[in-house]
Amino acid sequence: MDGGLRELAAPFVAPGPSGVAIRTRLKRLTAADEEVLRRVGAHLGTLASGDLKARCHDGLKHDAGAWATRKRELTPLSSARWAGSITKATHEQWALARRGALAHLQSLQAGVRMLRHRLSLPVGSKGSKKAPGGYRSRREWHAKSRRLRVLEDRLARERAAWEAGRVHVVRGGKRLARMRHQLPAARLTEDQWRARWEAARWFLRADGESGKRYGNETIRISPDGQVSIRLPAPPLAGLANAPRGRYVLTGRIHFAHRGTEWADRVAANRAIAYRIHHDVARARWYVTASWQKPASPAVPLAAALADGVIGVDMNADHLAAWRLDVHGNPTGTPRRFFYNLTGTAGHRDAQLRHALTRLLHWARTCGVRAIAVEDLDFTAEKTREKHGGRKRFRQLITGLPTGRLRARLTSMADQTGIVVVAVDPAYTSKWGAQHWQKPLTSTIRKITRHDAASIAIGRRAQGYPLRRRTTPPRAHRSDVHGHRIVQAGPDTPGREGPRRRLPGPRTRSVPPDAERTRATRTPTTVRGVRGEREGVPDPLLLTD
Repeated sequence: MDGGLRELAAPFVAPGPSGVAIRTRLKRLTAADEEVLRRVGAHLGTLASGDLKARCHDGLKHDAGAWATRKRELTPLSSARWAGSITKATHEQWALARRGALAHLQSLQAGVRMLRHRLSLPVGSKGSKKAPGGYRSRREWHAKSRRLRVLEDRLARERAAWEAGRVHVVRGGKRLARMRHQLPAARLTEDQWRARWEAARWFLRADGESGKRYGNETIRISPDGQVSIRLPAPPLAGLANAPRGRYVLTGRIHFAHRGTEWADRVAANRAIAYRIHHDVARARWYVTASWQKPASPAVPLAAALADGVIGVDMNADHLAAWRLDVHGNPTGTPRRFFYNLTGTAGHRDAQLRHALTRLLHWARTCGVRAIAVEDLDFTAEKTREKHGGRKRFRQLITGLPTGRLRARLTSMADQTGIVVVAVDPAYTSKWGAQHWQKPLTSTIRKITRHDAASIAIGRRAQGYPLRRRTTPPRAHRSDVHGHRIVQAGPDTPGREGPRRRLPGPRTRSVPPDAERTRATRTPTTVRGVRGEREGVPDPLLLTD
């Protein structure tokens, strides 16, 4: 693009979800049921910890043979299926830690690169929109030079660990492990923390198997909600209360969300994975069912935009949305769906889900089949070295759930038949405010920059430019042909014809018959009457 603007990526339809996870509560459990769940989870958790240690020791030398060896060692202490679930979970946890190490390495590289750039500039030099300038004072320059040495040493250690295949992972979570040293601040006693720590390190997860009864041989849930567990043999086989070393829980479960889909899979003996976990703070037990689903066929972009689109601009406390017709014109009034992204992760996720639910209900009411969102990624913008003392701004962009928003919206929209279109986020807020905010603001309706940005996002998804109209050629900037605007479709009748003549005075141009009209029009002002009769004798003065 001209003028130093970067090239914009084409909009695309976001792929649908590849899996489903639903959760419900295990109710009416007896003390014996809870004791069995605790003992099974603790025993399998100990095996999972040892397996993770062995996997981390292998590092990059791990292969299929080492995986099979680990599974054979775990089978006599549990069962073949339990061993398979443990080794698979261990492999996924190691891979996740590996990806986290790579992200941390890239963040350190970006910080070192930014520090070197700013230290190379003169003190007090101004920056540009694309890159920050030098530091404000010699004192700050000296402090940042020391920080550069610290980051370079840290980068060298992380690069050596990455090349050697070492990862840092904690079963139960690093946050909970560090909380042990901050119990007064966390308002926990040592016994309360110990209970949470042990529950987080339990292992009660079983992979599904197609063709097996109810889709799972280890943790089995029947269509009527009966839950049974295959106890690890031989350590806990004596606790069985059902044939073949199984333990049947007293309570029954019911999936309120996607229960019909789950029941169909159970009846067809299709694979379903289950996970049982304990919420110590609430003293509740939960079971989560998950399965993979085939990728739905991608909807063509033109078909998704056939009924218009709703452009959505995500902000720190609300979603700004506006409906656009097929020609890119905003219709109706803008909508704002507010949420509060403070507090725990569960509270933030619930707030986001409630806002997206209201957005999808409004989209279904409008009859629109597409929602356009920005393909945001603030990975490069979150670095502390780029924004310096702008702590509030760094907290703002760090708290925006950009990746979770699109993933959550795509998953929720899949059930309603609505398609999510991702667009390039470049210049949407700036150009939206420049071309749409002022024209749409009136005395009874105030349009914000975020509302104008939602229009820009929707128009970019439709393939229209963000300007309100395209300037016609110089030879056609008159009323002969009229102004050709981009909102008119190619099949709109009269889109290149002359402008419809309206009665009344024209303020932008002089009509072609202005001279004839002035000559024959009767003046209505007093000054005009005097001017017309100037030099004509009064007929009353000619009489005798």
